[in-house]
Amino acid sequence: MKEPYLVLLYYCYTNISNPNKFREKHHLFCINNNLKGRIIVSKEGINGTISGKKNDCENYMKKIYSDIRFKNVEFKIAKYPKNVFNKLNVRLKKEIVNSGIKNIDPNKLSGKYIEPKEFKSILKNDDDDVVILDIRSNYEYNVGKFKNAITLDIENFREFQAKIDELKKIKDKKIITYCTGGVKCEKASGFLLKKGFKNVYQLHGGIIKYGIEEDGYDFEGKCYVFDNRLTVNINKSNPSVISKCYITGELSDRMVNCANPECNIHVPMSQNGSKLFKGCCSKSCMKNEKIRTYNGSGSYQKSLNGYNPFIGYKNKSRKIKS
Repeated sequence: MKEPYLVLLYYCYTNISNPNKFREKHHLFCINNNLKGRIIVSKEGINGTISGKKNDCENYMKKIYSDIRFKNVEFKIAKYPKNVFNKLNVRLKKEIVNSGIKNIDPNKLSGKYIEPKEFKSILKNDDDDVVILDIRSNYEYNVGKFKNAITLDIENFREFQAKIDELKKIKDKKIITYCTGGVKCEKASGFLLKKGFKNVYQLHGGIIKYGIEEDGYDFEGKCYVFDNRLTVNINKSNPSVISKCYITGELSDRMVNCANPECNIHVPMSQNGSKLFKGCCSKSCMKNEKIRTYNGSGSYQKSLNGYNPFIGYKNKSRKIKS
């Protein structure tokens, strides 16, 4: 039997005093262990999704746990028949998730964890005094979300702060935040607490952990992920498809980008819909002279913007000072 590939999703808020040096060594370790994926390193910790052969991934997990700073890392592990990444990126950034939320250390201020088993019971009880809050972007929850969850019209997590006034109507309720793997909720729940919300919790490990431990009960649609799979099945109990093709309106959870790079809208699009406009979202986009060749996948290689996997960014101004 062919050895399966593993996909590891993880994060850890912890102090990394010299993120530049850590990035270099960490990147080299990943190369030597044949791993591909996306890893973000900053002073506040590490956040990543990586993929590789079973033995290589096990070596990576041992490496992480050998560092006392990462003792609290919890890996969400999935099997897949092939690698879900084409390359390895280990990047330096100011935050391990782009939030723009300042002066919140999740190790000091964050919503209490609710474990998947308890969360499943809460979903079954359907209590009016409990609010399930999806803090992900619209393209993520449009393809899948928990039943009756409140969603916010945001294109990226940085916009979450601006929605605080909209959430005041639920300020007195028990709020359970959730995201893909938990990393966003650590800061989002802390931000709500800082703004005076008293009863704030977070789904421990996010949608992915819930799918692993509780078969994804009452998660409608699929979960958007940031690798070549784009969406993954979560619900093994009562699955459904909730998203519709942007062009034809038929049910579809196939996520693509418009073939017009000047549009690049990220939406569900069926194979039938994609064929109509050569991978574009409209006739007008199809007429653009810069249209990318549609190969049937709807996925296009992004520019690395000066990023070199061996040295980071050529522009030294992107380095994070120690």
